[in-house]
Amino acid sequence: MVLLVVDDSPGLRPPRVACDVSKIVHPDEQTLDTLARLQLTARRLGTSIRLYNARPLLADLIEIAGLRDVLVVVPSGVEVNGQAEECEELWIDEEVLRGDRAVLDGEDVE
Repeated sequence: MVLLVVDDSPGLRPPRVACDVSKIVHPDEQTLDTLARLQLTARRLGTSIRLYNARPLLADLIEIAGLRDVLVVVPSGVEVNGQAEECEELWIDEEVLRGDRAVLDGEDVE
């Protein structure tokens, strides 16, 4: 797990903590216990953690355990099959190549 302090809160509140959980491949009840204790400690210090890059298995386990409101998983914006979802949220502009089939079918390209 990688922890990164993110100062996105205005005022005197402590910054949130971003937790990269991409290395958690086989989550279990011990994983959930550790993450919940980490969140509890963060809340006692007046802040919170957000889980980034969670694999689907971890996100599902958090949901099944009823910890969705405690352990906040930030969506990656990419679906399991690899298709981008809401590209604008990821600051990615769509690029159209001249040989693209949509262009050949007569759609307007700006």
